Amino acid sequence: MNCTNIKNNQTIDHAEIPILVYDEFLQINAVETSDLQNLHCVNYFAHYFNDKIKLICCIADDDSHTIRVSSSVVDKNQRLSSFTKHNTTFEKFEREISENFGIKYVDHPWLKPVRYPENQFDKKNTVENYPFFEIHSEELHEVGVGPIHAGIIEPGHFRFICNGEQILHLEIQLGYQHRGIEELFLKKKKLLQKILLAENIVGDTPVGHTVAFVNLWESLCGFDASLKLQFDRFLALEHERIAIHTGDLSAICTDIAYQLGSSVFGRLRTPIINYFQIWAGNRFAKGLIRPFKTNFSFNTELLEKWKETIAKYEPDFREMSQTMSTLPSVLARLEKTGIVSEETVRALGCVGLSARASGSERDIRKTHPFGIYETLNHQPIVKRHGDVYSRTQIRKEEILQSIDYIRKMLDEMPAESKNITEKYQPAPSSFTISLVEGWRGEICHCAITDENGELAVYKIKDPSFHNWTALAMAVRNNEISDFPICNKSFNLSYCGHDL
Repeated sequence: MNCTNIKNNQTIDHAEIPILVYDEFLQINAVETSDLQNLHCVNYFAHYFNDKIKLICCIADDDSHTIRVSSSVVDKNQRLSSFTKHNTTFEKFEREISENFGIKYVDHPWLKPVRYPENQFDKKNTVENYPFFEIHSEELHEVGVGPIHAGIIEPGHFRFICNGEQILHLEIQLGYQHRGIEELFLKKKKLLQKILLAENIVGDTPVGHTVAFVNLWESLCGFDASLKLQFDRFLALEHERIAIHTGDLSAICTDIAYQLGSSVFGRLRTPIINYFQIWAGNRFAKGLIRPFKTNFSFNTELLEKWKETIAKYEPDFREMSQTMSTLPSVLARLEKTGIVSEETVRALGCVGLSARASGSERDIRKTHPFGIYETLNHQPIVKRHGDVYSRTQIRKEEILQSIDYIRKMLDEMPAESKNITEKYQPAPSSFTISLVEGWRGEICHCAITDENGELAVYKIKDPSFHNWTALAMAVRNNEISDFPICNKSFNLSYCGHDL
């Protein structure tokens, strides 16, 4: 057996993951998956294993709704053939492994630092000395943006190589604000401390990342969430999608100087995020999602308030969306701008709306569903042109889809679940993986426990980790003035990448 097949949120004994010789490990994960659209890497990471390094690769099979897990143990000083040579979706995973553990891949095409974390293998690497790609020509010039940005944009540096106004190449350098959050999951022993960490992995996705952690933790503890718990988490996930997509539409309008759209979508976002304040006492739903329970159970009073909120929101949203979609001045800025082909998103392993805008159906709600999603029969909204307009349209249509899903669920709200009095403890020497389709795309949390049931390894992957390179591809051959709208159409996370 060369891999173990598990389901999303399934816990297995860590010893069940087969340990392969590296050449076989490379063959089954990189070579054999390179041309298969139904297989993609959801996580690939390393951890110290005795005096060596253990590599663990998780490949999602979207057709069978399973995840293939395999591993290999290598020496610290061993020089390895890269997965990336055969399958470019592994490019950033291997760069991170090299940065943190010192492994040198002999044929990796772009072996540069990813984050410059405190625990990097070579402490001599500094973010100030990042090796930017260069083209030497008297006809070309470079433009640097960041890492200090105007407004509330997080720190990141963008280095453009341009021919006049045309962008030939963009390299994105991140790694300015890593918090060591994966290590903190190991150091913080109280469950509440871990929950607070999960809520703050990415500032605009507290529900998505907290649901991933809660699903993982409950699986480790052998706890089956009640239908009411699943219901509350489903509502929170889809409501977060509505809120952030609405805000993004406002920001997209701002970047093309469409002030009416910016104002209207911005106004519409406010009551949506304020609904979380009514429900949980926090506009970003912090404090709502908890293992084994919910602090603020959804009830009939909240149900009526949600219907009232959406009844005021939806007519104005539909009118503004229709107006925006028919204005020639808007369409001229969005259509055929920032195109990423389906071939490119598949080669890069893109996820979420960034992938679905270019023809890929990648969506965890369909391919690896959990809880309420298992009976939802979700159909991803997919566009084919891969431009800013496609990414804008997906946001509009997903908002309406999420409203429709919630309305249907409200008609069948399950009865309140019983209070949990039993104390649950994570299983020892175990492995668990949790996948959640956040508003931005595929979130993945992995955990390994030691013989005492304590977290020994905790690995987080935000969808931005997959998608930043797609932004660099999107702006090629566009004018540099198109960068802000391209950037906003992806709306990727800096802190979710840097961790």
